[in-house]
Amino acid sequence: MTTTIDRAMALAAGYGTRMRPLTNSVPKPLIEVAGRTLLDRTLDRFEDAGLERVVVNTHYLGEQIVDHLGKRPAPATVISPEDPLLETGGGVVNALELLGDDAFFVANSDTLWIDRETTALDLLRKTWDGDKMDAVLLLHPTETAVGYAGTGDFHIETDGRARRRIQGEPAPYVFTGVQILHPRVLAGEEVRPFSLNITYDKALAKGRLFAVVNPGEWYHVGTPESVPLVEGLLAERGDPAARRATA
Repeated sequence: MTTTIDRAMALAAGYGTRMRPLTNSVPKPLIEVAGRTLLDRTLDRFEDAGLERVVVNTHYLGEQIVDHLGKRPAPATVISPEDPLLETGGGVVNALELLGDDAFFVANSDTLWIDRETTALDLLRKTWDGDKMDAVLLLHPTETAVGYAGTGDFHIETDGRARRRIQGEPAPYVFTGVQILHPRVLAGEEVRPFSLNITYDKALAKGRLFAVVNPGEWYHVGTPESVPLVEGLLAERGDPAARRATA
């Protein structure tokens, strides 16, 4: 069931501690990879999807993000400042009034994915069915996730529902940080620091957590050492963002 989802949230408030010393003076979303910031790469995807509004939360070095967004004409952005830092779940709850009453995209603003023929956001949109879903996660195969060395996060059942990895066993898919959420999955939550993982567990317990597999590429930029590695791979594969930045 294809539906119109025209709002999103880019999570940009974290400290980026694993990226130090790069994040000592620059927030992680503003770190450049192959000439384009991680935040701009996420916003590019939202712009391409025709979104009307993107909420961006800020905390650590938030004034730099505000200044950066002021130089970008599209998509339209609204700032959701946090003090104290509310983590992923609390950050979304804090921004619900700005996101509206319908389903919306959420993406970590420090993630990096490359679309090919089918875009990740279009796939999520086409998958979304509000009658039976509270959340749809974009997953990527662990074996092709660049810069990722973990044991995965989820399995996908034959009916499209997501199932968490059992402790001590690997899972075939890693969560990319990109998703669709409906406000009802956060009903009753207070504005407090908490992880969206709590939200996923609630949806999972009701059989309303679904997932799709990313049809493109996904790069985990988690340490300073990963930046030149990813830049080299993007150059080899023909990074569309690099062409966009110089167009």
